[in-house]
Amino acid sequence: MTPITIFWLRRDLRLYDNAGLYHALRGEYPVLPLFIFDTEILDDLENRKDARVEFIHRTIRALKAELETQGSSLIVKYGKPLDIWRQISKEYLIKSVYTNHDYEPYALKRDAAVRDFLQEKNIELLTFKDHVIFEKNEVTKDDGLPYTVFSPYSRKWRKKLASRMSTFTNEQGNQEAISYYLKSYPTEKYFNHFHATSPLPFIELGDMNFEVSGLEFPGIEVSQGLIKKYDETRNFPAIPGTSRLGIHFRFGTISIREKVRKAMNLNDIYVNELIWRDFYAQILSHFPHVVTNAFRAKYEAVPWRNDETDFEKWCIGKTGYPIVDAGMRELNETGYMHNRVRMITASFLTKHLLIDWRWGEAYFAEKLLDFDLASNSGGWQWAAGCGTDAAPYFRVFNPTSQQQKFDKEFKYIKKWVPEFGTPDYPAPMIDHKFARERCLKTYKEALSKSQ
Repeated sequence: MTPITIFWLRRDLRLYDNAGLYHALRGEYPVLPLFIFDTEILDDLENRKDARVEFIHRTIRALKAELETQGSSLIVKYGKPLDIWRQISKEYLIKSVYTNHDYEPYALKRDAAVRDFLQEKNIELLTFKDHVIFEKNEVTKDDGLPYTVFSPYSRKWRKKLASRMSTFTNEQGNQEAISYYLKSYPTEKYFNHFHATSPLPFIELGDMNFEVSGLEFPGIEVSQGLIKKYDETRNFPAIPGTSRLGIHFRFGTISIREKVRKAMNLNDIYVNELIWRDFYAQILSHFPHVVTNAFRAKYEAVPWRNDETDFEKWCIGKTGYPIVDAGMRELNETGYMHNRVRMITASFLTKHLLIDWRWGEAYFAEKLLDFDLASNSGGWQWAAGCGTDAAPYFRVFNPTSQQQKFDKEFKYIKKWVPEFGTPDYPAPMIDHKFARERCLKTYKEALSKSQ
């Protein structure tokens, strides 16, 4: 057998500007990529039309086809990762395995088990940073401790980015300064190092007991004009004022380095949104308890009402607050919700209805195409007031004033709640003033007891 290197694709589903793949291709042995449809994850999905599985499947099909134009292919497997590695270690003479870091608790456990198995076989596992610009301990306070507040973290992030600058010649032939941390990995220079093989078998959605979702996926191209005006348009859900690139960041079909590099010259507010990704990823890395518990432990004392009937009304978009209902219906129908509306709906669930943020986080995790554990947990805890850099618990979004400010002409609402303004639309399920006062009283009493 020909000795080879395996490059293990996970949440980095592209061949270009891919850190781990770049290092693999520059290594001693020809590279054969691998993707595993992980049953440890897929078996937990109740919806057999989960659009994220379809998106990954489409992407893997396209990558396989692209590799086959290079005279190589892609190993595609379905099963438990450790079982797959046992299998392919018998089928191939593997000398090394390259992959990119994943920071989620399940991924860390999975990778540790795979590493142990590969070591038994004298196969080296090498991992690289690709999903974020800065990870783990790369941006810390002066004393080495992790930041837990976004603003100082973002300042230090930007300072580190600017600390290593170099010049290069751009496509127009002009000299341009770029941060070392934003440089691309030129994998295309080494595509001749892919392992030569005939096309390998593929797995269809039906083979995994999944079906086509029927949802549309946002494109990968975003106009510079949209990013330039991002700070002016991002809060208005009725207009296409956001990039809709979340799903591509989530599964690595685009390069975070490329997007930050381009955004630096277009819109600083958009760059800030990308820094939030790094911030929540490092929070998850340092404080993994945020997956299931409040970042600030004293907020575990809040006595959530957790009324299932109220929760159902929120889920299906029948709360009587049109901006909330429009957001939930958009989510249920498309797998997407506008960022401003995510804050409004999350605040309504946790503050107005006093329903545990974990219920909402789980619902978003099930429905969002761009679901990312670190950002979803971080965003929900921010809304509930129990997370890092949290909005104070006494700040309760007023859904009506939010609508008046960001959807004044009801364009977004009329799109998703066509019965609004007719007798068919329900009255508000709870009075805002009452809900706000109840929330403040509940939080204040709980926090005073926990101190």
